Amino acid sequence: QVQVVESGGGLVQAGGSLRLSCAASGRTFSNYAMGWFRQAPGNEREFLAAINWSGGSTYYADSVKGRFTISRDNAKNTVYLQMNSLKPEDTAVYYCAAGRWASGASRVYDYWGQGTQVTVSS
Repeated sequence: QVQVVESGGGLVQAGGSLRLSCAASGRTFSNYAMGWFRQAPGNEREFLAAINWSGGSTYYADSVKGRFTISRDNAKNTVYLQMNSLKPEDTAVYYCAAGRWASGASRVYDYWGQGTQVTVSS
């Protein structure tokens, strides 16, 4: 069992930046790939970024490539999502997930956090 807790969300103006954190506890963090997803009201959950167990491989959705960066610190059991050049359409609840391999498919992730709200004002 792995527990993941997101933090760092909030209100930011368009063009601004936020860094989300996801702290994991339970089983060995470095055994898991990690992913970030988001869900806006009325929309399906959307893949954003994923990182493999070592941090050596990362994957991004086209919608955030070049603006968002995923990273991890296995010594701190934490994965990060640096978000730059934020847009109002980035407003959503952001979720962190731990899974078997780094993928854009939500079905490979076994453990999910409760989410953190990000609101981008125009």
